[in-house]
Amino acid sequence: MDKILCILLISILVTSANSSTVYVKPGDNFQEIIDSAENNDTLIIAKHSFEAKKTAYIDPLCGNCLEAKTEVSASYGFLLRGKSLVIIGEDKDSSILITNAGYGFFIDNSPNLIIRNITITGGKRDLDGNATDAAIVVRNSKVLIENVLIKDNDHREDSVVVGIGGIFGREKAELYIHNCQIINGGWDGIALYRGATATITDCLIKDGRGAGIGVTWDATCIALRNEITGFWKGIGAFGTTWVICNNNLVHNNLGWGIIATGNSFMDISNNVVNNNGNCGIAPWSMECKGRIVNNIVTNNGWRKEWVCPCVGIWNNGNWENWQFAFNIVWNNKEGEYREIDDQSGVNGNLNLDPLYSDSIYFNLLENSPALNSGDSSLYNKDGSRSHIGITGGAHAR
Repeated sequence: MDKILCILLISILVTSANSSTVYVKPGDNFQEIIDSAENNDTLIIAKHSFEAKKTAYIDPLCGNCLEAKTEVSASYGFLLRGKSLVIIGEDKDSSILITNAGYGFFIDNSPNLIIRNITITGGKRDLDGNATDAAIVVRNSKVLIENVLIKDNDHREDSVVVGIGGIFGREKAELYIHNCQIINGGWDGIALYRGATATITDCLIKDGRGAGIGVTWDATCIALRNEITGFWKGIGAFGTTWVICNNNLVHNNLGWGIIATGNSFMDISNNVVNNNGNCGIAPWSMECKGRIVNNIVTNNGWRKEWVCPCVGIWNNGNWENWQFAFNIVWNNKEGEYREIDDQSGVNGNLNLDPLYSDSIYFNLLENSPALNSGDSSLYNKDGSRSHIGITGGAHAR
């Protein structure tokens, strides 16, 4: 063990000795600084706007086509390829990257990258509908994205249905997305395609098109304590994905709140799914499976049926594939359940007003029936029996 520790220490010292800190000041060309930076350098971005020059790019792979080996006509703004860097803004709101492209900040084959404390904005939609345009597009890289504001990437072309997303993980991307705000985009907030993995925690994903978090193909995702609102749809697991979806607030989206379809597995626990336009939670295929436990599903179904019935829980799959227990399902427009029997009073499920204390954080009043009423095998952080909803369980805020 001592020998291993010595090797690690020597490695850290060598890396530190060979790396530099570069201050990116007004007037600098940020792309040139990225290109000239050495492996493991730190780039400090001044309180200034740095604008990219759009570069045409033929992507040899398609993130979301039936045939992966499909060439796509795309563009990128800033490009980081084949090196590890730390990129930190002096001030999140004032250290700004304006991308002017479809793949705003394109990260390819980076062993370790940290992006922290900046704003990314100003994307321009590509004409090729197969281009996975987003403010940050990551392929074959390990990236920590923390305290980043992604906003106003809402440019669209009338001939292209999709727009510009927030953060998209492509082939073999490993993403750690924490405390970010993704606001006013033109496509999914966060989308994961072939082979991508992501841990998404404590993010605000607000006002876009598509899904707030969409996990597709064979991607995997852990989503904890996020707020998803103002999208067409909330959180979705598709394809052969594996998704852990705990302690998220999914509200005021146009269609469904949380769904699983394809051959996916989804653990849906301790979420609040409130006031979405159609249904709250839906198993949407015969093959999908998982657990729906300790959730509060309320007030859904305020608009005309679009993607699912205006109910709390819609079973459009094989109900035997799901553990459904200790949920509160209440006051959904066209009923609490569709295509399954009423689950009230079964396996700890309730049909009661959860008594929210507010409509922003969805905390609970002291007399809420959700307090300490969850699955007895799950616990709050203080060791007590879990609450139902986002205030309960080990991953609560």
